[in-house]
Order: sequence, then C-alpha cells, then structure tokens
Amino acid sequence: MFQDLSEKFARVFKELRGHGKVREVHIQAAMKEVRRALLEADVNYKVVKGFIANVSERALGEKVLDSLTPDQQIIKIVHEELISILGGGPTAFTLSGSPAGVMVCGLQGAGKTSFTAKLAVYLRKKGRNPLLVAADIYRPAAVQQLEVLGREIDTPVFAPGIDLPVEEIVRKAVIEAKKNLRDTIIVDTAGRLHIDGEMMDELSRVKEILRPEESLLVLDSMTGQEAVTVAREFKKEIDFTGVVLTKLDGDTRGGAALSVSSIARVPIKFVCVGERTGDLEAFFPDRMAGRILGMGDILSLVEKAQDTLDEKKIKELESKLLKEAFTLEDFLDQLQRLKKMGPVDQILGMVPGMKLKGALPSGVGEKEMKKIEAIIQSMTPLERRSPQLIGGSRRRRIANGSGSSVQDVNRLLNQFQQMKKMMKRFSKAAGKMPAGFPHSR
Repeated sequence: MFQDLSEKFARVFKELRGHGKVREVHIQAAMKEVRRALLEADVNYKVVKGFIANVSERALGEKVLDSLTPDQQIIKIVHEELISILGGGPTAFTLSGSPAGVMVCGLQGAGKTSFTAKLAVYLRKKGRNPLLVAADIYRPAAVQQLEVLGREIDTPVFAPGIDLPVEEIVRKAVIEAKKNLRDTIIVDTAGRLHIDGEMMDELSRVKEILRPEESLLVLDSMTGQEAVTVAREFKKEIDFTGVVLTKLDGDTRGGAALSVSSIARVPIKFVCVGERTGDLEAFFPDRMAGRILGMGDILSLVEKAQDTLDEKKIKELESKLLKEAFTLEDFLDQLQRLKKMGPVDQILGMVPGMKLKGALPSGVGEKEMKKIEAIIQSMTPLERRSPQLIGGSRRRRIANGSGSSVQDVNRLLNQFQQMKKMMKRFSKAAGKMPAGFPHSR
C-alpha cells in the first residue's frame, strides 16, 4: 500500500537527515522532491500545489530552522499536512435507525458488491443485524455474486429477481427487514460503465424510498484521478455521505486517496485492503498518514489482532510460555492465526519503521511463512512437541519432506529457541503486553 510514495518520502527525509544543519536551500530542494513524488503518485495537481505551499511555509519558519532536529520537525509538518489532505479528523460511520438504510453506489467494476458483503461483516461485529439487498437488476451476475457472498458470511440476501423495478425491490426489502427483525438494510445498487442521467435518476429514486442514513460511493483506488473525477461528478447529482476506496492493498501510488477528500469535499469512510470478506478497515486520516511515512499503524494492528485472536487461546499460550511448554505446534497455530489478520507485508507495514528501512519486499513474508509451515508440517507430532529430539538424520528427513534445505531447518529451530526465550522474558518482565496481541493478556 502506497509503497512507491513511502519509499520516495523516505529518501527525501534521509537526505535532509544527512545535513548537519538544515538550511532554507535544503528545504526547498526537499519540497521539490516531495512535489515530484506526489505528482508521480497521481495526486491531483491542485492538492499538490496547496500541500507544498503549506509545508514550505511552515518548514521555512524560524522555529524549524533553529531546531536541534529540523528533519524531525519537517516530518512532523508533512505528517500533519498529509492528515489534512486525507480529510483531517475521522468521520464517524454510525447507524441509529431500525432498520437503518445504507445505499451503496458506484460504477461497474469498482467493487460495490464485494464491499456490500464486507460492510455486512463489519456491521455484524458491531452488533448490527444486516439484510443485503440485490438491486443491480441489469447484471444477473451481480445478483448471483451477492447471493454467494451472503451464504459465505451467513447473512440473508433479499433478491426477488431482475424482473421487478428497483423501486419495488427496495420497498419490499424494507418490509422484509422489519418482518425478520433486521436492523440494517444494505442496498447494492446498479452500476454503469459510465455516469449517465438514467443511472443518477434511478439512484435518486432509490434514495427517496430507502431514506438511507449513509450513502456510500465505492471507488476503485487503482484508477487514480479517474476515481476522483467520478466522485466529483456523483457529488453533483447525489449527495452521498462518504467514499469507499477499494483495492487499496494493490495501490502503490495513492493518488486517489490523497486527492478525493480535497477535490470532491467528501470524507473517506472505509478502505478495502484485500479480497477476503474481513478485509475492510474504517478510514482514519492520521493512521493512513503514518503508514505513508513509515510510522506504522499500531492502533489498526491492535484492532486486527482483537478481531482475529481468541482471548482463551491467548491465556493458554501465556501459561505455556511461563511453564516453558510452548511447542512448534503452538508456533504453527500462531502463524496460521497471523495469516488470518491479512497479508504479512501489510501486517508488518503497520509496525513503525518497517517501511522506511525497506524491510518489506513484496511477497517475501508470505513465501517465508509458507516455508516455515512446510518445515513444521514435515515433522512428526513428537518432534513438534520435543524439538530437542531433532538430530542430524531427522533434520535431513524434514528438509527433504518440506522441499527445503537442512540449513533452513537449522535456522527455524534456532529462531524458535530464541523466540521462546524472548517471549518468556516478555511474559515475566512485563506481566502483560497490550491487550489483543499474540501471547498477551
């Protein structure tokens, strides 16, 4: 996510850090590079112009130039200005009615239907009881896709067919929700390849009937400035309450995310960061700015951990660590739970400093994790519980069985022993780690 932009920012700040004393000429050179990085990231030129002007004005201030750590002061200013163009403070997504309506709109291919299912999963975690409504009557495949997703996430889908008018489908969906005590109606509306008058008229009629508390425009972040143009055009016709950016995990540039709030004057409310139904995050400008600058995003990491990890399991693991009974079976279980939190490079990208150090070559984390799983799965249950039994001949057998080398097996066993010692120290010294983290209370 935003890898290209993050790397370019990192190079700019490294250059600044190399000067004994930062002078005006250094700041001007840095802003030139930042401007180029933002334009290459497909950020709207008006946004770039305003961003550079604001950062330059603040960075050239006397307090920054006289500061003992001017590079850190400039990073702080850039961070604050990034938060500003990303929308400032977080915008709440709250539903109070019963049933409360959510209208999902956007062009074809933006990821509307997938997002509709992801939002249902998100709201169920918040205690809501949603009903999905298939209102894209022009694409039978979209109706089928929503029905499949509904079965996958165990959420009912109201799909009376493609022969009914959309308005009738929405009216019946409201009755259906009340009858079955569903407190949230999420309507997947029809999209078009391009914005047209007929599409906007239909959305207006749906909105009039549903009276949604939230109207969300789904945009494909990979389309850059095209997504911003779509948001601006929709805004003229439909007064939507927020934007959803899909496919953000594959967006290395970030042009849409950094432009849409400023240009279309609408907040980003959600971002989709993967293909799984759980890969939806509420949008926080400060957290996203931190990720872009390699500062990490510990709060989002904690939330992912809390969603994924089981409190009872965590306590069992902590007990095992204190008793030195933590085994390779437990280690394998933890790796598999970590994978549920999302791609490894995304998870590590939330750890402060990882991006700036260039420690996240794409795909490397997944590859290493698969190798570790293969090695552990090639061991017998006894060997997993008692790795001290694994001598030379067993190591060769495990290496052959897992398609790896003896050196790989040796490395894993050494790392496992070191990890056990480190985790035991954490458990004894700290008593507890932040709630929700692996091996913490």
